[in-house]
Amino acid sequence: MDKSDVTLERMRTFVRVAERGSLSAVARELGIGQSTVTRHLRELEEAVGVPLLSRTTRRVTMTDEGSRYYADSIQILRLVEHAGDEARSTRGAPAGTIRISCTAAFGVLHISRMIFAFQDRYPEIAVDLSLTDERVDLVEEGVDIALRLGPLADSSMKLRALGQSRRLLAAAPNYLAARGIPVVPQDLSGHEGIRMSNIAGSDTLVLEGPDGKRHLVPFGGRFRVDHGLAAREALVAGRGIAPAHHWLVDDLLANGRLVAILPDYALPPVPLSMLIVPERAGIGRVRLLIDFLAEQIAGMPGIGQA
Repeated sequence: MDKSDVTLERMRTFVRVAERGSLSAVARELGIGQSTVTRHLRELEEAVGVPLLSRTTRRVTMTDEGSRYYADSIQILRLVEHAGDEARSTRGAPAGTIRISCTAAFGVLHISRMIFAFQDRYPEIAVDLSLTDERVDLVEEGVDIALRLGPLADSSMKLRALGQSRRLLAAAPNYLAARGIPVVPQDLSGHEGIRMSNIAGSDTLVLEGPDGKRHLVPFGGRFRVDHGLAAREALVAGRGIAPAHHWLVDDLLANGRLVAILPDYALPPVPLSMLIVPERAGIGRVRLLIDFLAEQIAGMPGIGQA
């Protein structure tokens, strides 16, 4: 086997195995058998002439030679993809697949519809949308861009601030009829709170009054959940009061199924950001989706300037 046997297919397989550390995971991702993944790697190593990966029963890691080959392979595959984008652009039809990860409730209620509109505009672009509130490794999962709520740790990803997601306190009319309407923040201590179990500090509410004074209010309750859509359902079912993003409940407020509580007191807004894998940022179709989503999100009610 000579160097001419270094095919793009084998190189892509190697890159994904190097990033994910698992042959079986890459086989599932690519829709091929694990034996095919193993063969691609063996044939690539034979063509290159050095071992690129070290395999154990639990993990696959790169050798020193593999690390250097991986860095070069990323650049080569990026150039190949860029060349394809440029060629397709001459006929005015961007094509290919974009992989996006998004906070679950935001993705279901808003981003999915934005993607439908994007694909209506660019019908040859496929979008793979992954909905999760977990902070996934974008490179390992093969994601191009991610939309995230909340503060972000330092990262090698490119960051595009999209705005501040404003929040309010809300409850169902039937709950308030039974338990009373809070008039001042301290009244919340006698109410049922619907809390997010995956948000640190959800047992205390921070509210800023019309005079600028901050109020720290203990916030408890019998129902805790780790998904925004379940919190939304709990609100509608009259299970208590919850802090909620405007984009999560605006439709329910408009039709009277929920009511805003303590409207003169503001909850701290939450940053909304887009993370972009640097190696993918220059790809034409990815740039199109980045700009499209940024424009659409900026026009959403409840999203303030970053």
